[in-house]
Amino acid sequence: MNLAPTGKNSRLTSLARSVFGARGKAILSGVVILLLAGLGWNFYHPAANAPTERGRSGGGPTPVVVATVQSGEMPVTLDALGTVTALATVAVKTQISGQLTQIAFQEGQDVTAGQFLAQIDPRPYQAQLEQYQGQLQRDSALLNAARVDLDRYQRLVEEDSIARQQLDSQAALVKQYEGVVATDKAQVETAKLNLTYCHIVAPVSGRIGLRLVDQGNYLQPSDTNNIAVITQLHPISVLFTLAEDNLPPVLKRISSGATLAVTAFDRAAVTQLGSGKLATVDNQIDTSTGTVKLRALFDNSERQLFPNQFVTVQLKVDTLKDVKTIPIAAVQRGAPGTFVYLVKPDNTVTVRPIKLGPGSGDRITVLSGIDTGDSLVVDGADKLREGAAVTIPAQNAPPPSEGEHHHRPKN
Repeated sequence: MNLAPTGKNSRLTSLARSVFGARGKAILSGVVILLLAGLGWNFYHPAANAPTERGRSGGGPTPVVVATVQSGEMPVTLDALGTVTALATVAVKTQISGQLTQIAFQEGQDVTAGQFLAQIDPRPYQAQLEQYQGQLQRDSALLNAARVDLDRYQRLVEEDSIARQQLDSQAALVKQYEGVVATDKAQVETAKLNLTYCHIVAPVSGRIGLRLVDQGNYLQPSDTNNIAVITQLHPISVLFTLAEDNLPPVLKRISSGATLAVTAFDRAAVTQLGSGKLATVDNQIDTSTGTVKLRALFDNSERQLFPNQFVTVQLKVDTLKDVKTIPIAAVQRGAPGTFVYLVKPDNTVTVRPIKLGPGSGDRITVLSGIDTGDSLVVDGADKLREGAAVTIPAQNAPPPSEGEHHHRPKN
């Protein structure tokens, strides 16, 4: 069956396609124009569809949180990352060869210097000591006999009863026995020392780690494995670095005889782990990093600091007196430079450029630009411009401490 359109029908079909195609394009263009018009209306009249933005377009006061400029003391601190380092880490080893017959400590136990830790079989060394003591007694007897003969030979020589050569030989024999006796005494002392080494004690006070050998093993001084390792935890030190630009005020305070306080926090700088003092500054600057190492000492009586632990260190360099301080959250940066939004008595704000000084924590000192008692915006500044009206629904709310905001004021 042939379904192709006839000549007349073909012309009608082409005409319909032409008409509907043109109409479709016109409809599509109209829809696009309406959408663009709607977006333009929303952009230039946001208050019509977004009541919450009235403060931004000037339709009503903007709610903000404020803080007051305070006057008082401000500690000047330097923050750094540090590593907890033990003042002493000592390996417990044997100084003689022998079988380990006793272990007298528990893993993780706190030990004191001189405390008994382990025992090496002392029997071979006890026998050796007795042998050397016997040799000493024998040689001492021979020495005494030789001295008696020497005295007798001296009298006989005076009487010309014996030759002088016999006296000289006896004197040499006495010297020989004296040397033998001295050697015997040294051997006895060595044997006593070895016997002492069988009784292994803690060389320092601290916390003993895991046991690295088991009872019954034959130990030698050349063994690579230690019996255990003792780490001193009380007191303990923290090593940290400072940039060389921050070093002069620290050295100035040290040269004046001041003791600089150091506080250690966890890695997140939230939980305080201990308080200590600066002990020493390294004698050279690392040229590859431009930093210098410092060591602080902590009592660590509560064992909050652990060797190789990463901590945040806060070094207190000085304390400023009678300075104006504000929350860091109030500080803005933009076209005017560093500034704050000052709330005036009529509840409008003005942009006030300021000059900052040292800071500590969530507060910073202000050298100029504002006065004590001024009210500053600490939250909601991103919605403000010069002369904007504000409302303070939470006058007593604590200011946030999220750091400085980077915001360009509106003109």
